Formats: sequence, C-alpha cells, structure tokens
Amino acid sequence: MYDFAVVGVGPAGARFARRAAERGHDVVAFESGELGKPLACSGHVSLDVWEFVPEEYHDELFQNAIHGARFHLGGADSESYPFYKSEPISNAIDRVQLDKTLADAARDAGADVREQHTVTSVEEHADRVELTVRGPEETVEVDAKLVAGADGPRSRVRDALGLPEPEEFLHGALAFDPDPDHQNFVDVHLTVPEFFAWRIPRGDAGVEYGLAAAPGEDVTAMFDDLVEDYGVEVEHRCSGLIPIGPPDSVTGRRGFLLGDAAGQTKPFTGGGIRYGMTAADCAARVIDPDDPGTLAAYESAWRDELAREIRLGHLVRRGYSFPEVVQRAGMRLFSGEIGVHMDEPTSVFSLAQMKAMLPGLSSAEKNR
Repeated sequence: MYDFAVVGVGPAGARFARRAAERGHDVVAFESGELGKPLACSGHVSLDVWEFVPEEYHDELFQNAIHGARFHLGGADSESYPFYKSEPISNAIDRVQLDKTLADAARDAGADVREQHTVTSVEEHADRVELTVRGPEETVEVDAKLVAGADGPRSRVRDALGLPEPEEFLHGALAFDPDPDHQNFVDVHLTVPEFFAWRIPRGDAGVEYGLAAAPGEDVTAMFDDLVEDYGVEVEHRCSGLIPIGPPDSVTGRRGFLLGDAAGQTKPFTGGGIRYGMTAADCAARVIDPDDPGTLAAYESAWRDELAREIRLGHLVRRGYSFPEVVQRAGMRLFSGEIGVHMDEPTSVFSLAQMKAMLPGLSSAEKNR
C-alpha cells in the first residue's frame, strides 16, 4: 500500500509528490495523458516560481523577462497606462516543459510518476483509499493510505470525496502567434466582462494571447475580436476552466485537494502555479499518512499561507468592473514605477510600494 496516491501531475501534484517523497513517503502519481498537455494555462509567472524549480532547468524554461504591464481600457491602439519596475517583475516560461520538469523532480525524489494512467474511480474506506486506474495495457486497483486530488477544475477526486466545488469557474482561452517578440511589457485589456484579456511577449517562442470571462459570455467571439484587433494569425488554440475562490473545505476522511481542484488560484489573474505549489508544500509538511486527523492541519496551514492574499485578490478583481471613469482616474493616479509583487495583493500596502509612489526619489533610493 502506498502512503499517498496523487491524481494529476501538474505543478501542484508534482510538487506534492516530490516533497512527500523527499520526506521518505511512498508516493505514486498518475497523469491521465502526456505531462503538460493539452496546454490550457498561461506561461506568465512570478519570479518566485523559480524557487520550486531545480536550478539546472532555469535556462531551459526561461523565455522572456517582463518588467511591467500596460493597462488598456480599449483595444490594441487605445491609450495605455504603464506599471513597471526597473528590474524584471515576472518571466514568460515554457509552460509545457515546466510540468515535465516538476514531474522529473518528483521522480528524482523517489516518487513513482506514471503518465497515460487515468484514475476512473476513488473510494474512501476506513483504513485506505482504493483507486481504479486505467493504464495503456491494463486496468488495476491501487491502494493508498491517503489520496491527493490535483486533477484540475473538474476534479474527479473532489467529486468522489463529496467535497464542494470552488466558488466560480471562468472560461479561459489561449492561442499563440509564433513570430518572436522580446518586448518587456505585457498588455492587459479591461475589455472583458468581469475579467480581462492579455498579450504576453515570449521572446523567440512568440506571443501569447488570451482572455478569461464569466460563464455565459461568448469567449470565442471575444477572443476572435482580440486577435483581429492586433492583426495577427494565431495557432494552437486551447481553452479551459479557471476556478476562482476556494470552497469551505478541501479535505475529506482520507483525501485532500491541491491546486485548481481546490480553487487555490489568484482571483485577480486566475493564475494558480505558485499558490498551488505553496499549498502542496503545506500538505507535505503537516500531513501524516498514518494519521488522517492531520488533514485538518493542512486545511489550516494552506489557508494561513494564502487566505489573506486570496481575499484581497477578490477586492482587486472588483476594480475590473468599475465604471470606466473610475478606472481611468485610478490608473492615472497609480501608473508609473511600482513596488508590488504580482502574486501578493498585500504588497500594495508594502514599504516598497509606498516608496515607489513618492515623487523625486531615484530608483536606488526606492530600492533601499
């Protein structure tokens, strides 16, 4: 019997598998298809993501350095409001290769990571969890003391454990222009109901275009309008759900959720790579597979780490729906050099941000 069975080997699942294996636990992890595919997530990440990636892979994953964002209240030719730092604030990376790299790190730590293995059922028992797993050649039963559901927005594990869904699901769409672009600013368009559209230069890898919108909106039509406005031909279109807002509980009797399955995402961008891996570290640190009671410690630990940022992230998102006159006034007031962290809304109130807003200070003085 395994200590942990992990369902889904995206960033959160791979990170947990690695950290649990490093602690001496017997871990098996299942990915239903090929690692990192189909691509349905943006490759724009905060610099903190590198803390979770073995250093020898950084150059392989890196695509472009981003220093800031230009916010628009209209299309490609509309007036923009820049927010920036003198040094990189984020990076564009190879998103598919990130998943593969994190999975390899889990294997190196001793986890048994299996691609092309689909978990078709999960049953909780008094002393174990039983998984039915369909592989390339046969279907087998796998027993584990606990199961980690890191299997995305429509989590089979979440349904099997009877856990509630995230508060909301947005519909996201992505596509890529292959022409190289080494600009160091992303473009953000507040032209989508309740969310936004984006353009991310990814160096030699081209340009990523995307948007997310609330359920019921015609995402396909809005995306077509976005790329037509920029006058580009795109390829590799993909789409997916983006969970916003974690439910009240992400733990069962012998199972727990991670990443998108748990709604551990940023409400103001939909990104969940860093939040999911942070929660995975919490889980590996506090959950004892021989004591299901420690699942309560995980429930508390990850919320202690992320709940405040998520709560403030909801407030930031509300600004996307303010009247245009209010948005324009706010952007004029705050545009320019910033001191915020793209994953941490609390950094809006940081000393670095206060210094950035003070006129007359040099960049060196602001960074002291």
